[in-house]
Amino acid sequence: MTSETPDRIRWARVVKNRWPTALAITMAALSIGGSKTQDGLAALGEVLLLLPLLYLVAAKLERRQAAWPLLASSFAAIFVLQSLDVIAPAAVFSALALIVLVWGAVDGQLSRPGPFRLQALGMLGFGALALIGLAADPGLGRYLVAAGWFLHAIWDFVHLRRDRVVARSYAEWCGIFDIAIAAELVFTF
Repeated sequence: MTSETPDRIRWARVVKNRWPTALAITMAALSIGGSKTQDGLAALGEVLLLLPLLYLVAAKLERRQAAWPLLASSFAAIFVLQSLDVIAPAAVFSALALIVLVWGAVDGQLSRPGPFRLQALGMLGFGALALIGLAADPGLGRYLVAAGWFLHAIWDFVHLRRDRVVARSYAEWCGIFDIAIAAELVFTF
């Protein structure tokens, strides 16, 4: 019995120190099979729009810790929008991205080199990939959306390594989650 205690303590430390990874793996496991339907694929395409939007807003506000509350409120918004079935979450996220980009252009932040301009380029690239994936034939759309998720994982890990724009815990969570979702999109049929 005493030999199990150090192992349990070690595991507890690992989970405590890597809680974003544990959370990402848990969330990804709960979503397994969701990409098999057209609605599931559309939902993952819409969430792909959300990921760079959160980075864009965090950069605009210059508040790294804003990513977590933004994520929670965005998931709540997705739930409400899907329940009401009046407007697609992709339309809402695209409109919000446009508003933030115009705001950044008006206050001059978009014209200056820095995190906001980089996030604006990311928003445009990932947003285009997500929207094309949503509009394409489901067979092709699945791979385009998967590519977007995988490329966003790289984006997350670069931000984690550089320790910029969003909280490190958020970048870690997002990178692991992105890889898991990309793998699900590619390997589930």
